[in-house]
Amino acid sequence: MNFSKILTLWYSKNKRDLPWRNTRDPYKIWLSEIILQQTQVKQGLPYYESFLKAFPSVVTLANAKEEDVLKLWQGLGYYSRARNLHDTAKIIHKELNNEFPNSYSGLIKLKGIGDYTASAIASFCYNAQCAVVDGNVYRVLSRIFGIDTPINSSKGIKLFKILAEDKLNKVDSAIHNQAIMEFGALQCKPKNPLCETCPFNDHCMAFRKNLINTLPVKTSKTKVSKRYFNFLVFIDNQKNTVLEKRTQKGIWQNLYQFPLVEATHNININEISELKITAYIKNNPFELKLYNSQAIVHKLSHQHLNVKFWIIETTKINAHTVKFKDLEMYAVPVVISRFIEEFKNQM
Repeated sequence: MNFSKILTLWYSKNKRDLPWRNTRDPYKIWLSEIILQQTQVKQGLPYYESFLKAFPSVVTLANAKEEDVLKLWQGLGYYSRARNLHDTAKIIHKELNNEFPNSYSGLIKLKGIGDYTASAIASFCYNAQCAVVDGNVYRVLSRIFGIDTPINSSKGIKLFKILAEDKLNKVDSAIHNQAIMEFGALQCKPKNPLCETCPFNDHCMAFRKNLINTLPVKTSKTKVSKRYFNFLVFIDNQKNTVLEKRTQKGIWQNLYQFPLVEATHNININEISELKITAYIKNNPFELKLYNSQAIVHKLSHQHLNVKFWIIETTKINAHTVKFKDLEMYAVPVVISRFIEEFKNQM
């Protein structure tokens, strides 16, 4: 079986016309690869276009304010990607004279760039003989060659990288890498793969042995923790509110949020601490009410956040405030963004 030949022939007939496939500009390739980590093409494409419009070069991205980068990233999640993107742009601008490294070894030294991204940029921009291995590639190789070694084990990571390098078309690695990822996205899908029309179905071990739903193997996931977030939404007579920057490490670092009370369980109105409220309004009268009777469950990779919004109407806020109508200027987590959009229409 000529694996690469079958793969690239399929690609020539089935590939999607995506903007980052029509360039060898490392800035554009890098941007697309960072956005598409943990993100499907359909969702990531508008962000890619928006970023290029706002920051058409690594220089403009390097000179941007972090708040503007995070605001544009809003809704994509995994915000460390955006912070690393910004930090790396600064390094390329200030230390590398706006030139991307042209080798895998140089690229992988940059912040936020791991084996996959370094291989992708080196291959797509410079046709370096580097095999990419992402979720799509794991799935394709595991199924076709019948490999049940867990893809998230150290043994599996090493094994699949070696296999991917062995099957790589050394003459045109860029096309080969694009092809295998596209094949995993469109043909050898996680669920309901198109096996009947697959060009590999005469060779695919998973298809022959009825292991399509078994492969690839992944060891048990990290336990999901539950957290209970209670956001205090202060509203005074002038429709001002309080917004705070989340500076601690962890989820949503450097995004803005309403004052937060984190609890160990879903709390009721009697359990909201007046001390937290009066810290912002002192002795001014206030009315407290719960906006959403059922907690909004906001799912992150290893955390499920149970979110409640508490409305505190008062005459005066004794803290730094912003106009509620101006909140759209700030980078906030998507669960807060949705609340703002909904609540402002009811004010």
